[in-house]
Amino acid sequence: MKITDAVRKLGFIGLLLGIALIRSAVAQPRFFDTAEAKSDQVRLTIFYPTLGSIDDLIALKTNGLIPIDNLMVIGVFHAKERTNYQASLDWAERNRIEWLKFHRLTGELRSDALYRDNALTDEFKTIFEKSDGIIFFGGADIPPYLYREKTNLLTEIETPYRSFLETSFIFHLLGGSQNKDFIPLLESDPSFPILGICLGCQSLNVGTGGTLVQDIWSEVYGKRTVEDVIRLGRDRWHTNPYRRLFPEQNLIGYNMHPLKLNPHGKFITELGFDATDKPMVVSAHHQMAGRLGKGMRVIATSLDGKVVEALEHDRYPNVLGVQFHPEFSMLYDRARTYRFRPEDPTGISLYDILEGNPPSLEFHKKLWLWFCNKLIEHHRNH
Repeated sequence: MKITDAVRKLGFIGLLLGIALIRSAVAQPRFFDTAEAKSDQVRLTIFYPTLGSIDDLIALKTNGLIPIDNLMVIGVFHAKERTNYQASLDWAERNRIEWLKFHRLTGELRSDALYRDNALTDEFKTIFEKSDGIIFFGGADIPPYLYREKTNLLTEIETPYRSFLETSFIFHLLGGSQNKDFIPLLESDPSFPILGICLGCQSLNVGTGGTLVQDIWSEVYGKRTVEDVIRLGRDRWHTNPYRRLFPEQNLIGYNMHPLKLNPHGKFITELGFDATDKPMVVSAHHQMAGRLGKGMRVIATSLDGKVVEALEHDRYPNVLGVQFHPEFSMLYDRARTYRFRPEDPTGISLYDILEGNPPSLEFHKKLWLWFCNKLIEHHRNH
């Protein structure tokens, strides 16, 4: 073989190796490894960075509910999660989305080592120190063995490693009754903003040492059939029971229902609402906080007071968990309509429901404005 041919061949091999390395880098993003401690951008870290989560954030920004021009979003996930995040990485690369980054964790997590120093403790600290706030999104049920209870037959364990990751990080952030000698990260930065949505709200409770009610309709209301649940009335539905009976009807799986606000919670003391206000929200859950975790307190419930709808922390003022979904893009799109019952002749937009039941729309806007203001304040002060 001629030298020039050999060089040419080596060059081709080098090109292939280079492409492989680039693909490897894309597949294993590690934003926080090289991120500067200070940034001109407001850094919002999110867990469960699926295309759906990203789409919801884009809709919130497009509709003015996230009024932060210099926002950077960092999606954090673990390599062992069952969710395939490659679609999100590919979408961001394909569309050259500069405001969206990712950080893939690989350290080993065991269910018996979540609530103490473990293989991810140092990375948790780095993520915390280089972020201006965190959102934990919704998802599947938490394994009950993480809060030392047996598993209800209606509990579905689908993403256990995600629960390992998020409850462990929450424990590192807030501390918990599982390990009273542990010094939580927020002790060094008590104003750090954290928002837990649906599963995220439940994770805040479990991560701080609390438990969950594993099925609201059977454990709280004593119901065993869908028909009996329907007779409870819509104010006591947290998913749409009609969807189970009539799957061929293309009914929405979520439910819209009102909240009862606790007079001592931040919805009233900080966001400016009144105890007589009953904002409508959209929800999709069958579990809720049970015994409260260390520092957690209830600030909103269902109208009958039986279902926990929001939690806050009694030591860290910018920690909020909501059992409903204020992030859903469908809430802010008047063009999309939905039917809730088989007898509904036409659909209605969730936006119209919010607008037609004041102060529901204002409630959602103020919730996001509160969280965004806390992100901006943290960015300015750190």
